[in-house]
Amino acid sequence: MMISVLKRRPLCVTAAYSSVLLAALCYLYAPAVLAEPPDAASSAASKAADGFGVKPLAAVAADGVASADSVPAEATPAAAEQRAFYGQMTNVTQHHARFHSPYSGANSLDAGGSTEETTDITLYAGWRLWRDAELWLNPEIDQGFGLSNTVGMAGFPSGEAYKVGASKPYLRLPRIFVRQTVMLGGAPGTLEAAPNQLGGATGANNLTLTVGKFSVTDIFDSNRYAHDPRADFLNWSIIDAGAFDYAADAWGFTYGLAAELTLDAWTVRGGVFQLSPAPNGKVVAVDFNQYMAVSELERRYRWQSHEGKIKLLVFVNRASMGGYAEALQLAALDGGAPDTALVRRRASRPGVALNLEQELTADLGLFARASANRGDKEAYEFTEINRSLSAGVALKGNQWGRAADTVGLAAAVNSLSGAARAYFAAGGNGILIGDGQLRYAPEKIVEAYYLARLAAHLTLSADYQRASNPAYNRDRGPVSIYALRLHADW
Repeated sequence: MMISVLKRRPLCVTAAYSSVLLAALCYLYAPAVLAEPPDAASSAASKAADGFGVKPLAAVAADGVASADSVPAEATPAAAEQRAFYGQMTNVTQHHARFHSPYSGANSLDAGGSTEETTDITLYAGWRLWRDAELWLNPEIDQGFGLSNTVGMAGFPSGEAYKVGASKPYLRLPRIFVRQTVMLGGAPGTLEAAPNQLGGATGANNLTLTVGKFSVTDIFDSNRYAHDPRADFLNWSIIDAGAFDYAADAWGFTYGLAAELTLDAWTVRGGVFQLSPAPNGKVVAVDFNQYMAVSELERRYRWQSHEGKIKLLVFVNRASMGGYAEALQLAALDGGAPDTALVRRRASRPGVALNLEQELTADLGLFARASANRGDKEAYEFTEINRSLSAGVALKGNQWGRAADTVGLAAAVNSLSGAARAYFAAGGNGILIGDGQLRYAPEKIVEAYYLARLAAHLTLSADYQRASNPAYNRDRGPVSIYALRLHADW
């Protein structure tokens, strides 16, 4: 069931464009000093906000290999920070023009063209409870809509757009969690203060437990170059593994418990998270009757003196879900379009993802992801992708005198299983897609962005995406999508 509201043009669109114009003027007249990278604390805060906020304590020595070489053994232990408060604001305005479409369905991208915006304002408030234990709350104000009310592409073009839209700002609490770290020795180091992370002493080896309400992708499937829609790429199938159908409510958060064990260059993670009562639903209370179990193995290494990471992730969702073949069989008997909601029963849906990040030079980095899930049943929380490949690069602006700027280029290819193709061709609808009929082809997406740092805590980004076969339909598109993103943190 798709959660949605009546859509009307938000009044703050004009304000958003004014903010972007002001930011552009700041960029043009910014002093030369802004070409320098932000200070260490600002840099750490930016990394810790990596997409959704939680910085795993496994990351030691600037996300490199945790070893005696990376952190001096004689380092003086840092004083433990007792409390901290941070904030951020992000506005994304997206537009796409008219594109070819001989037909459309309930979950189609609007072929007539559309402009929408989203805005979120977040407070990060943290307190130290006892030794190596932290409590964090992230109250947030949200407003706006994704394009076509966040439907129409499996790889949706904005990670800042939720599946719930609203014209007027509203308050919610997406995160409230406790993190406990148990130090296990190894090279000593300093954990820099950042949003959702109190500063203090740490070690290369540790066990970290996180419990409460947060996002699965706060801890799992992170990537230095493609994971943060507030600072790097925007497309869902580029910032995350496309076939990772992770537990989440319609805003992307849920209740869960995660454990991370880091020993030198290795980290193993595991977690159990609550699934929504029904696919793409709201999580209103703690109930683990339906759940996702996930684990991830990470290996950090150096290649020609440059840091890299490779991660293998496996997951399984256990819930009441509908099979595509059963829905088609029922529709053949009763007539009409197939509907997985009519054939739901308790079942499992497993998947796997491979995640690589590799620094190539001091300014250039590469990422790649490959993922797949069992495609005989409906997507439960994320999107209709059964197989996905994505890769890209990010380059800092040292070569043109803007060291704090970044340019990124990436591509993704998403695919459906045979069972899913038959379901959508017969007129079925899913979480994000459903054109009423389908002439199948893989969904192909190319994305490029340029992020300009206007001041120490202010960035402006321009983003372009080109989608061929949106929602796997060769009869529709291609479509070009343009975006401006303004982000401030404090």
